[in-house]
Amino acid sequence: MRRGLAAVAAAGLLGLATGGCAADAGAGDPDDPAGVRVVAALYPLEFVAERVAGGHASVTGLTPPGAEPHDLELSPSQVADLAGADVVAYLAGLQPAVDEAVAAHAGRAGFDVTTVVPLLDASGAAIPLGGAAPGTADPHVWLDPDRLASIAAALATLLAGVDPDRAEDYTTNALALDSELAALEADLAAGLADCQRREVVVSHAAFGYLTDRHELRQIAVSGLEPEAEPTPGQLAEVINQARSSGATTVFFDVLGGPAIAETIAGEVGATTAALDPLEGRPAGGGDYFSAMRANLAALRAGLECR
Repeated sequence: MRRGLAAVAAAGLLGLATGGCAADAGAGDPDDPAGVRVVAALYPLEFVAERVAGGHASVTGLTPPGAEPHDLELSPSQVADLAGADVVAYLAGLQPAVDEAVAAHAGRAGFDVTTVVPLLDASGAAIPLGGAAPGTADPHVWLDPDRLASIAAALATLLAGVDPDRAEDYTTNALALDSELAALEADLAAGLADCQRREVVVSHAAFGYLTDRHELRQIAVSGLEPEAEPTPGQLAEVINQARSSGATTVFFDVLGGPAIAETIAGEVGATTAALDPLEGRPAGGGDYFSAMRANLAALRAGLECR
């Protein structure tokens, strides 16, 4: 793997795969591609699983399009899918219903991605691997392509443990995805390198990984929970910061809607634009890459980047 995070992820999962944690989960008939089953808790993990599996496994997503992942409740059939999976990819602390189902039914098939990528807290400070208490970490790791590449590397290692006959294919697929993510990261770095402003005013603090990676500063109205209503004091503080930074655009996430952003924009004479935190499948089609490049275009326009 090209980047350090990916190497760490693969090394951290090697013992899990070779020690039998994933392989013991019950891969079914190894000659039947559909016999390898992956369940992914939300869209970015589903996207990665599909790309790494490359048709050698069935991949089921738990969060339907347009749904708020934090509030997901599982149906009996979804719990059954999870219980019968060889790998269950999820992010501990993000979806309580999934955490509970994994603990009760997934056994050693559970793959908590927070064990292979470092998280940030709400202020942007790094949290050691495995050190995040529920609700304290920013879960949106997939908005950093390097971290997503690490997840792909780890998943390839797990699938190789479940299905060793196709281990080379899983590695090849992860490397191909890694290259695409590297190209995306290069586009983000070049596109956000020279901007009139470095402050990103957002309605929901979902973009810390993106802003941290590219030396931008996230100014958020609400915290990590998108449904949290800001207090009048929080709203006033963000309006003051937006005015002081000279913001001409206030961003809102596509799931939360524009209402709060429009309030701030009206106070400071700015416009609004959407950013996709990619908690769900992109609305109107497309995939992870198209949504991330749409985010880049919106940021470049809103920050007046060259």
